[in-house]
Amino acid sequence: MDITRNIVVDEAGTIPADMQLIELIERKGTGHPDTICDSIMEAICISLCREYLALTGHILHHNIDKGLLVAGKTIVKPGGGTVLEPLKIIFGDRATDKYNGIKIPVGEIAEAAAKTWLKDNLRFVNPEAHVLFQNEIKSGSVELTDLFARSNIGANDTSVGVGYAPLSSAESLVLDTERFMNSCEFKQTFPETGEDIKIMGYRNRKTLTLTIAVAFIDRYILNTSMYFERKNAIIEALQIFISTKTHHFENIIIDVNTLDDPSRGENGIYLTVLGTSAEGADGGEVGRGNRVNGLISFGRPLSLEAAAGKNPVNHVGKIYNILAREIASRLYREVNGINEVSVFLCSQIGKPLDQPLIASARIIPDHNVSLENIREPVTKIIDAELADIYHFTGRLAQGEFTVC
Repeated sequence: MDITRNIVVDEAGTIPADMQLIELIERKGTGHPDTICDSIMEAICISLCREYLALTGHILHHNIDKGLLVAGKTIVKPGGGTVLEPLKIIFGDRATDKYNGIKIPVGEIAEAAAKTWLKDNLRFVNPEAHVLFQNEIKSGSVELTDLFARSNIGANDTSVGVGYAPLSSAESLVLDTERFMNSCEFKQTFPETGEDIKIMGYRNRKTLTLTIAVAFIDRYILNTSMYFERKNAIIEALQIFISTKTHHFENIIIDVNTLDDPSRGENGIYLTVLGTSAEGADGGEVGRGNRVNGLISFGRPLSLEAAAGKNPVNHVGKIYNILAREIASRLYREVNGINEVSVFLCSQIGKPLDQPLIASARIIPDHNVSLENIREPVTKIIDAELADIYHFTGRLAQGEFTVC
């Protein structure tokens, strides 16, 4: 059956991000408390999808997008400190735990997924000793659970997903720098660096300032002199890494742990026991961190939806945000003449996912390119992506796409 979709292609009427005077971009790294929450709840979602399919043959209703990390308590000490109180991770929201007489151990699945993620991503966090888990996942509401019993499962909400392409030069550098600092290669050279790394990129014309917070692990640091020696070595390594990526900038300033104060001795340096501020300084919450492209770019179109943990079958807060990102990337790759594009997908609760209320592409064309010359191929790609959305949601359920 032919479906006529409401697709609108128009000109953005703005200048590309790279050409704007100022850019501000934030990246919360793997060990940041907010990223921990997002990552764990998404891991639980994927585990539930796998278990639902194995037990029942299809994915059941669940939304695991409410999670909270309560900071623990430590005593930090050069040469090695102590964990006094464990972190607490609270799993929240809804998931089907019974289906046609089959019991699904939601709490056990959630805890196992969380422990696996922690073991795989935070080198010094032992989930058996350093973390308490509190399961507050309840059964779903009748109305939303019923959506999964229908032959045609519609959108669970009226919401908007947004994505854009390409990343600006500054956005790419912020993302690449955090990934480099949390790479196996970097950790082998600098084992004293934890996974809790946050980067704020500030570009003013051709000057880019990277303000980087990186948690040092106290067992590797014997005194304050050693701390500052290693900090300087890290800055040098970053300068070498970034030197291969600086053709878009005339000057790059790297500031690391700007709260440091040598005059305060051990109290004036950023040490942790486990490599994350979640051990004693900072809690975390799902949805407060990176958007689905891995960044928080101020001045770009953003969705406030927390994609992590939402079900991949009909929750448009996940599906439309990630799909909008993928559509924008494909448009930029495949349609000649696009300088920059933003894609907006708006759902209506209960309506088919492949028929959004509106699919909008806002384009900044290349110089001397008419929007009319690219409108048709843009429309065809959006239409094709929407037509293939149920294949896309299947890939989401397998964890093929990043959400933070």
